[in-house]
Amino acid sequence: MGKHQKHAKLKLRDNNNFAPNEISLVGTNCGVISELVTSISEKLSSYKLGYFDASHSKEALVLPVETYTFQHKGTAAFSLNSKVNKFNQRIQFSQHDFVFINGNHYQGEKQILILDNQKEASVKKRLEQLNNIQFVIKLNEEATYFDFLEAHNPQIKNLMCYHIHEIEKISKHIENLIQEKIAPIQGLVLAGGKSTRMGKDKGVLNFFGKNQRDVAIELLEKNNLKTYLSVREEQEISINNKITDKFVGLGPFGAICSAFQENPDVAWLVIATDLPFVTDEVIQLLLKHRNPSKIATTIKGKDKQFPEPLITIWEPKSYTLLLNYLAQGYSCPRKVLINSEVEIVEIDDSFIRNINTPEEFKNAYKEING
Repeated sequence: MGKHQKHAKLKLRDNNNFAPNEISLVGTNCGVISELVTSISEKLSSYKLGYFDASHSKEALVLPVETYTFQHKGTAAFSLNSKVNKFNQRIQFSQHDFVFINGNHYQGEKQILILDNQKEASVKKRLEQLNNIQFVIKLNEEATYFDFLEAHNPQIKNLMCYHIHEIEKISKHIENLIQEKIAPIQGLVLAGGKSTRMGKDKGVLNFFGKNQRDVAIELLEKNNLKTYLSVREEQEISINNKITDKFVGLGPFGAICSAFQENPDVAWLVIATDLPFVTDEVIQLLLKHRNPSKIATTIKGKDKQFPEPLITIWEPKSYTLLLNYLAQGYSCPRKVLINSEVEIVEIDDSFIRNINTPEEFKNAYKEING
């Protein structure tokens, strides 16, 4: 008999120890590490960066109240009573492009080794943690490679080595590590709506000589996106690449979450089937302006007040956020966009007209087919 599995087999998000993308700095004192992180972060201010450290205070203060102090311009100081565990930290850091870790306290999946002759014993103690060094930094001219480093990693002298003051070059190297982990994009064509106002499935409306859902799929595929059709369980649609709603009864919101449940490591370019005026140019514009540091890149009509959640690239980091909104009882993807950091691409309203009723279909068909 096979092993009984208690929990559904879900695809785990590709995380490092504490964050989707992290690096620990090992080999020197905490003050130097923290200054270095600050200098690098100033150069990479367009990304969402985090720094993960431990307090040196001997007294563990358990406060009677956790405090959150927000400054109206947008900085915040938190004081929390919480122990580190990778699951909670991965939720906490899910919105970050990159997290720096003070390697004197916690272990990172990738490392930067800082050569500091004063710290030989400390590096020796952490030798096993140095299993994925990305590059080396010399604290000063005198800094040397300890003998045991070469024994442990014969290739260590072939790694890039910077001087601590080469902030520009070090930042560039970090930026490459951020870029390497930018998620690929897949397409999601929403064909699971009930089409109550239309009276028939909007996915099979024919503006261009074939089903509109096929037109939408082709639109994304010709931009080299592997594309899936999002459907309800009871829809009889024979197509290989389809994602059936797992979050049932939540409309497009549920379709987006179902796609992320299927694959939480890709960004999903979502497009509804009732948008016959969306052209190849619109898709290319969206792809060109994609900003993976934001939770989404979205289209907004020039005369519209709000963005279009159903012509949007949803980044992997939006999944945690969508589920948080769901937990509060909201299932409107537009609400998530309006209240989050998103990249907005403005276009003419005429490209993004929804076709919901037979009357609208008739008019749109005339316009498209002259």
